[in-house]
Amino acid sequence: MGVRLFAEPDLRQPDMLVGWPGIGNIGVITVDAVRQQTAAVQLGDIEPWEFFYPGKVVIRGSVLERMEFPGNKFYFAQLEDKDLLLFIGEEQPSSQGRVYAEGSRAYKMANLVLDVAEKFGCRRIYTSGAAVALTHHELKPRVWAVATDRKVLNEVRGSISSVLRSDIEARGEYGNITGLNGLLAGVARKRGFEGVCLMGEIPDYLSRIPFPYPRASQSVLDVLSLTLGIPINTKALDKMTAQMEDVISNVFLQFPPEVREKIEQRKKDAQSRPGTITDEEEKWLKEHIDEFFRGGEQDQ
Repeated sequence: MGVRLFAEPDLRQPDMLVGWPGIGNIGVITVDAVRQQTAAVQLGDIEPWEFFYPGKVVIRGSVLERMEFPGNKFYFAQLEDKDLLLFIGEEQPSSQGRVYAEGSRAYKMANLVLDVAEKFGCRRIYTSGAAVALTHHELKPRVWAVATDRKVLNEVRGSISSVLRSDIEARGEYGNITGLNGLLAGVARKRGFEGVCLMGEIPDYLSRIPFPYPRASQSVLDVLSLTLGIPINTKALDKMTAQMEDVISNVFLQFPPEVREKIEQRKKDAQSRPGTITDEEEKWLKEHIDEFFRGGEQDQ
């Protein structure tokens, strides 16, 4: 059991792009957009039995045909100037009701993904996810870059425009990346790969809503296009983005007036450096947003 490969393409030092579900599904949307635009071909998958329970049983003509598990698929694309490996996981191998993967199963899956990267001579591993930030849903999401070493980080930052780049070092804080989108970069470093995690900003007040946030994926795709040197048309996500903007606007209008006023102030402060919002303001807003969502849960 483990990895099943359906092809053995001759790839030229490919980079690998990896995405699992998470807040806003930013990573999955990002990698799947690359898959579609490069017409990537399925390379193989990871056998699901030891990582997941079946989500459903498929029946045909009153006969049980098969159990259906979350997909964990590899793809490859051979472009004019660059080859790519892609991995898309439909679910993280979590346990005990957790959303994000952790423990031995997560570590094993990360290593299986990297086994394929090693087999095909990958140069660098890119993961993508969400950066919960003090921003506004009408502002263009910036991208937080975290790398396995300073050299790789400087290289990636050099290709990101100032409009997109978020200088998280200016915050003077330590942080962590939850789930496999972060764990994979750590395991990649341990195994000698260069690794980069690109996180698109999602407003803190939307991070608890189980909706996709393709605006952030578009920003990550802009960065990937520059970093990888390949054309990626982010307008392919415009329809999904417009649909979600309507949903988000409706949710926003349900917030109490004083909460909306605090959030609207962020647009006015958009030209300021991170940290414009004080700790007290952040705490006040979080408490009121949590209270709003608790009230919604009680009404259900």
